[in-house]
Amino acid sequence: MRLLIAEDEIEIARALKILLEKQKIGADIVHNGNDAWDYADQVSYDVIVLDIMMPGLSGLEVLERIRRQKMTVPVMLLTAKSEIDDRVLGLESGADDYLTKPFAVSEFIARIKALSRRSKNYTEQILAIGNVRLDCNRFELSVNGQNLRLNNKEFQLMELFMSHPRFIFSAEHLLEKVWGQDNQSGLEVVWTYIGFLRKKLRQLGASAEIQTVRGAGYALEERPC
Repeated sequence: MRLLIAEDEIEIARALKILLEKQKIGADIVHNGNDAWDYADQVSYDVIVLDIMMPGLSGLEVLERIRRQKMTVPVMLLTAKSEIDDRVLGLESGADDYLTKPFAVSEFIARIKALSRRSKNYTEQILAIGNVRLDCNRFELSVNGQNLRLNNKEFQLMELFMSHPRFIFSAEHLLEKVWGQDNQSGLEVVWTYIGFLRKKLRQLGASAEIQTVRGAGYALEERPC
């Protein structure tokens, strides 16, 4: 799962990013409405979180552009208690949910997960291909009862592969989806983490493997018997 969070209060935005990473959820962070629209227009997100009051475009203006472009991504608005009229307008403009600041961390996570289940990109909590299982609640990869816990980036990569078995992902696409728009890493980090996952799949005796498709990218496929 990948989120876009547009929040002009930098400390709140950083705290939310750390919180989400602990839940193995990747997030791109922006601090104004203009950047929020640029990111939303370029990247396919599972959920977008918009603060209503931001420099540049407001959260409501970004929401209106998203819906005008027929984007179906779930959108949550972050509002202050005094912005009742804006909350109503936001829901009427196509927002899926709103949360009033200050809010409880547990409620924020619960609402994000609920919204992600509405997304066209939503996947079940247990993903499977061949004898391989990925538990999206425990962040564990398992084969025939043997389990290995994945770290943050390993999990996000494996979730993407297992959500789309046999689909060929370019290294550039994987870098964008897992490390985000603002990453400072090169493609080497993708190659490194694919190596980590291949090693763990072999260690577990998996019937599926991440194959290199020359000139195109990578795909998770079952090995022939």
